[in-house]
Amino acid sequence: MLANSLELRKKGPRIRHLVEAAEPYRTITVEPLTPVIGAEISGVDLAAPTPLQLEEIERALVTHCVVFFRDQHMTPAQHLNFGRHFGPLHLHPAAPHEPGMPELMIITADKDSPRANGEGWHSDVSCDDEPPLGSILYIKECPAQGGDTLFANMFAAYEALSDRMKTYLDGLVAVHDGELNYRGTYANFGVQDKPAYPRAAHPVIRTHPVSGKKALFVNRGFTRGIQGIPVDESDAILAYLFEHAANPLFQCRFRWQPNSVAFWDNRSAQHRAMWDYWPQRRYGNRVTVKGDRPR
Repeated sequence: MLANSLELRKKGPRIRHLVEAAEPYRTITVEPLTPVIGAEISGVDLAAPTPLQLEEIERALVTHCVVFFRDQHMTPAQHLNFGRHFGPLHLHPAAPHEPGMPELMIITADKDSPRANGEGWHSDVSCDDEPPLGSILYIKECPAQGGDTLFANMFAAYEALSDRMKTYLDGLVAVHDGELNYRGTYANFGVQDKPAYPRAAHPVIRTHPVSGKKALFVNRGFTRGIQGIPVDESDAILAYLFEHAANPLFQCRFRWQPNSVAFWDNRSAQHRAMWDYWPQRRYGNRVTVKGDRPR
């Protein structure tokens, strides 16, 4: 692991170049969290953003993989409307939602919860044929300590692979399956299981539709195997890629406060929520934007 970290540090200048903005922002302030991933945006009210602010937020999202906002105050309708600025909204195949608002997912955990959303590294609903473009999480209540979310840059993870590994992975396709994640998971909310959950095959390396950059697109949460190679070889390659993708050098960590918002790009980032705040409560809503088929 030490040797691997040293090799990654040698590639630092190349990785840092991934998050350099092409031009200054005119209507928002963007402060990077790390040289590799994440930025905090200020100077915008997400309840009523201007068209130019929306354009610049999207540019910052593609550049930094995840962007954060503090002190936001949105009604459920405004939250949904903000998401729709970036495309049609995605319906989660299993999770509970607010009454009468199927696009407004409930994200909560407390002393009575058997689990918390997103405890392992994943890209949201990558088992869909057309995985989400991005997710917008608005946390309204959170513990005084704990409950952070970690994000990892999959552009950087791809760039840090050896040329030989990139060549090997080029053209490979992996199966993503939601069955293990979703069956029985939301029973405590009274959600009944569906007969089947999404299952899809996606390229191991995908090209971002906006930036044109290549990103690693396998995750521990949903990816079950690589097609066309022996099972033991697939398991070994995926185990390596899962470990590689979770390297702290690709990560940032966001500390939630009430009325904070995180908007992450599912095409280029993975995330992991820390459930270290039991028995305290965290509550919020997530709006997810539809994506396209990975290429």
